[in-house]
Amino acid sequence: MEVRKIKVNTAKPYEIVIRKGLLSHVHEYILKLKSPCKAFIVTDNNVASFYLGIVKKSLTFGGFTVYDIVLPAGEATKSLKNLELLYDRMLSEGITRSDLIIALGGGVIGDLAGFCAATLLRGIDYVQIPTSLLSQVDSSVGGKVAVNIDRGKNLVGAFYQPIVVLIDPLCLKTLDERVLSDGMAEVIKYGCIYDESLFLKLASISNNEEFFEESMSIIERCCDIKRRVVEEDEFDTGKRMILNFGHTLGHAYEKMFNYEKLTHGEAVSIGMVEISKFGEKLGITKRGVSDKIERLLKRFNLPSNSEKPGIDAFIEALKLDKKGQGAKLNIVLLEDIGRCVIHKIDAEDLISFITEG
Repeated sequence: MEVRKIKVNTAKPYEIVIRKGLLSHVHEYILKLKSPCKAFIVTDNNVASFYLGIVKKSLTFGGFTVYDIVLPAGEATKSLKNLELLYDRMLSEGITRSDLIIALGGGVIGDLAGFCAATLLRGIDYVQIPTSLLSQVDSSVGGKVAVNIDRGKNLVGAFYQPIVVLIDPLCLKTLDERVLSDGMAEVIKYGCIYDESLFLKLASISNNEEFFEESMSIIERCCDIKRRVVEEDEFDTGKRMILNFGHTLGHAYEKMFNYEKLTHGEAVSIGMVEISKFGEKLGITKRGVSDKIERLLKRFNLPSNSEKPGIDAFIEALKLDKKGQGAKLNIVLLEDIGRCVIHKIDAEDLISFITEG
């Protein structure tokens, strides 16, 4: 069985392991890092129906004492209320700092379980087992963990690296069309900011079966790009900001629609097109780049525009962006496909462009 590994050399180094069928063998990789202990699997009801039994069987075979906590699927799960629920359940079962937390699911579960691991007892080892495309190529790598609060998304969080990331591309086979497309937005983002050849490869894929055939190499390439960026800027003070291409506007759209109308990937998809049009207007982005991005997004059933937001709501959402400095915003703009820059602008200029369009 082909296994691909990527070493992430952060302050606390770890590996990303990519292997088809890996879920039946998670104990093999964890036992290289931990002796048998209590293992708390955090997952959601959708993922649990497919994969919880497989992972529990593997861990039990490896000698771990396994507990599972199954939460509702959806962005609303990434809350302080559910964080407290995790704390209470784990403490009730006698968790110690020598035990293990496992995030089995998409980005919501990865962020929530990771933040729980970072904060409970001042830090417990955790493993990322991402099951969605978005989490496999993006959110499981790099150590950003967080919960949402009423004021906005990911405003309470930490940098806390896992001890290993275990990726099984076969999980993608059980995703519905919308969830798969949601992750494709982040894949396309990597092509836009860093790798024109990846962008062109994606443009050559005509259906999901072709994508599944190439999934290992695509996941590996995205993870390696993120690895390079994170190693240069683990705590997101400089170059790591390029990973936020499309996210400044995307997060604002998510917030405005209460995280209900648009998935994260759909919001980022719209954000990438609109920020590229803005870059073209500024003369930084090469003319026609936004059209290329829009065509590729449509190929994977992703939106490129949304109803125009109310200006007050949009301003409020944009002000909460963590990449802002007062009236200024750091935004990621493409020069061309595969090349990007971080550019500081007046927030009012971007607001006017989006709301007046």
